Amino acid sequence: MLYRRFGRTELRMPVFSTGGMRYQQSWKDIPLSEVEEAGQRNLDATIRRSVEVGINHIETARGYGSSERQLGRILPTFPRKDLIVQTKIGPTDTAEEFRSNFMESLERLQLDHVDLLAIHGINEEVTLDQSVRPGGCLEMARRLQSEGLARHIGFSTHGPTDIIIRAIQTKAHGGFDYVNLHWYYINQRNWPAVLAARAEDMGVFIISPSDKGGMLYRPTEKFQRLTAPLHPIVFNDLFCLNAPEIHTLSLGASKPSDYDLHLEAVSLFEKRHELLLPILARLNEAMEQALGADFAHHYEEGLPRWQDTPNEINVPVIVWLWTLLKAFDMEEYGRMRYTLLGNGGHWFAGKQADGIESIDLRPFLTKSRFADRILEAVHEAHRLLKTAPKKRLSES
Repeated sequence: MLYRRFGRTELRMPVFSTGGMRYQQSWKDIPLSEVEEAGQRNLDATIRRSVEVGINHIETARGYGSSERQLGRILPTFPRKDLIVQTKIGPTDTAEEFRSNFMESLERLQLDHVDLLAIHGINEEVTLDQSVRPGGCLEMARRLQSEGLARHIGFSTHGPTDIIIRAIQTKAHGGFDYVNLHWYYINQRNWPAVLAARAEDMGVFIISPSDKGGMLYRPTEKFQRLTAPLHPIVFNDLFCLNAPEIHTLSLGASKPSDYDLHLEAVSLFEKRHELLLPILARLNEAMEQALGADFAHHYEEGLPRWQDTPNEINVPVIVWLWTLLKAFDMEEYGRMRYTLLGNGGHWFAGKQADGIESIDLRPFLTKSRFADRILEAVHEAHRLLKTAPKKRLSES
């Protein structure tokens, strides 16, 4: 396994982390008495495999259904010093509620402290304010740290880049020690936030590179062909880890064998440059052939925020999903993400293009050089990607 310094935490972090979203039995917060033995055995085997291969960072969240409770049956069986354990607690209106939620999570995990405590979901102004205001969740997290219950304090985010950077640069209550955010090949918008984190010497943890990064465990034929001879997961791992600013990638393992492709990426790390260059060239060529070079590299310029469009239509996200569909045949991925618009709350903000036939978006596209093409993309994306409403996993 490869390890990197996790920013100012000084933790020796494996470049892969075992995320707790996939191996638990239920997305509902069920008691342990309802956990089936077969499901618990699978979770135990997944965690043991993780530690065996050197992935000693185990990451979960209060909102991941039965994940914390089930981990509480396996984590105490390891020497505590051998593990890096992270949980995440959503921001709340009062610091006391945040503390109560954290203490319950600690009890579920059957641990006397966590190494990493993240405020879960600083995605918008409201959750940012709840976190950093005087008497807010960050201040309480620092108090928990002073009591020895959490060693380092960070935050996770699915929010826009400007919100992420503001959270990264906050000086309130000592700021944050690390950040969990999205950044991978098909979505590199948060690179300015990664650079901001580097400037603050923060640890950088990448959320869901294999799932939100393109459903790469079930890749399209075209994307798999373009990343050959590498599996798309191996390619994406090497792409992310080629940036020294990135310290660890979350692997949503659901079973012990889910580590195999990621371990292949570790074995190829020293050859990453010669492997990545031709693949990146092919991917770029495919994007330019499908969209035109100018549009492919500049279509996001001048697009309106979802807050500023009729019905809160999220034009930038919709057009982005359309580009992936056109260039890489990512229809299944596009449908999965598109149906979350309007159903994912602040975790995936904005809405679908419902009623687009009777809405005139032109007055909101005056800053775009590609207004006509953007309109066509929004219409086509809505037609191709619209399916039945879908909730986030944690709400299903």
